Amino acid sequence: METHRPVDHRRRQGYRQRMKEFEKIDPVELTAELIRRPSITPEDAGAMEVVEGELARAGFECFRADRNGIANLVARWGEKSSQRSFGFNGHVDVVPPGNPSEWRINPFEGAIEGGQIWGRGAADMKSGVAAFVAAAIDLVRDQPPDGSIIVTITGDEEGDATDGTTAILDWMKANDEHMSVCLVGEPTCAESMGDTIKIGRRGSMTLRFKAIGKQGHSAYPHRARNPVMAMSTLMHNLGRKVLDTGTEHFDPSTLAITTIDTGNPATNVIPAICEATVNIRFNDAQSSSGLSDWVATEVKAVEDETGISFDVQTRVSGESFLTPPGSFTELVVSAVEAETGMRPTLSTTGGTSDARFIRAHCPVLEFGLVGKTMHQVDERVETAHILQLKAAYLRILRDYFA
Repeated sequence: METHRPVDHRRRQGYRQRMKEFEKIDPVELTAELIRRPSITPEDAGAMEVVEGELARAGFECFRADRNGIANLVARWGEKSSQRSFGFNGHVDVVPPGNPSEWRINPFEGAIEGGQIWGRGAADMKSGVAAFVAAAIDLVRDQPPDGSIIVTITGDEEGDATDGTTAILDWMKANDEHMSVCLVGEPTCAESMGDTIKIGRRGSMTLRFKAIGKQGHSAYPHRARNPVMAMSTLMHNLGRKVLDTGTEHFDPSTLAITTIDTGNPATNVIPAICEATVNIRFNDAQSSSGLSDWVATEVKAVEDETGISFDVQTRVSGESFLTPPGSFTELVVSAVEAETGMRPTLSTTGGTSDARFIRAHCPVLEFGLVGKTMHQVDERVETAHILQLKAAYLRILRDYFA
């Protein structure tokens, strides 16, 4: 089984030649060029330079919004004062590939085989970035719009996301840049190209609990204070709670107990500490503050019952949000259906994305490729789908500025 084939230098040479000649951009070729940059968060490895170079040659004004070593790009075509500005958000950072020997093809070669392009970032989401960049450049060269196009690309989506899209939005606010609407290029489709558009996302919060007792011999439990029993009671009470039954656009909120641990290898010792972790994914019927208040009430009840004290640390990754169906949603749905033959479902499922930051700036939707292999060994997407995605993005842009 092949794992490390040499890079096709003829393809790379063709890419460089095309850059000089200002030909139409092939989004598959651009995807391959981006995959060849091993931009594992927080490293950029030259990926942002590739995107910036393409946009700058097409007449986009390019600005860097780097922060704490993270590469971030803002590129605008048109006047800052434009009343209508279409925004795109994407990322060029990727998760680690794992053991390269487990891959059929080198994860950073950008090889095309069997009608698919292979490599880390092929699905999530260098192809989405390439498709939009190619579509936007086609539009401004062939049919310059009455308005502006703003492309925002980050190198910190797969990591903590503290210096990525948030840094871009901070930069835009400081420099009086604004998007009227924004499309995020995450791989949203579940099974077939065009089957899903994300109109919102659930909120996510993680709670880390530490129950503090008193260590002792298991034969003399009355001389100890067992934090395990208190933690078991708390986890049972939290886990049995029905948070809600869902809302118009969201499934029910969920609570998952992901760890319970004492770090205790001895069978005859009652530990002093027991720790647990809970993750809550919540819909628009909930808020992180309301859920935190509920958890605090449950913790207080167990403390009063058992005499065990608890320390609780909470991290909120994002609040739930929804872009209500309307003219922007219908424009995107119609364009996707026209180019793929599939009328997409409006969904709020899945994890978090950078749309959670953009939603406070402007209405935001997500549409991209089929994401079946994202973050997996042998990540890959069909090259035909990348071409369809470019066509859908181009139609969205044309319809928006029509």
